[in-house]
Amino acid sequence: MTTKSKKTKSAGRFGSRHGKTVRDKLVKVEKKQKVKQKCPFCEKLGSKRVSKGVWECPRCKKKFASNTYYLD
Repeated sequence: MTTKSKKTKSAGRFGSRHGKTVRDKLVKVEKKQKVKQKCPFCEKLGSKRVSKGVWECPRCKKKFASNTYYLD
């Protein structure tokens, strides 16, 4: 299995396929997606993405639907 370098970040798993701009956009979305988001109910950082459009806050124990990749 190949390893990813610092330059390619999370898109390193695609190697040279799909083009540079597409891989750069993917890195941008994944970077924002993995960060803990602000919960709309308790207003604290901690909400994590469970699956597509489903988010969960461990502090107030609420599960809610919102945007697919990150909360606004």
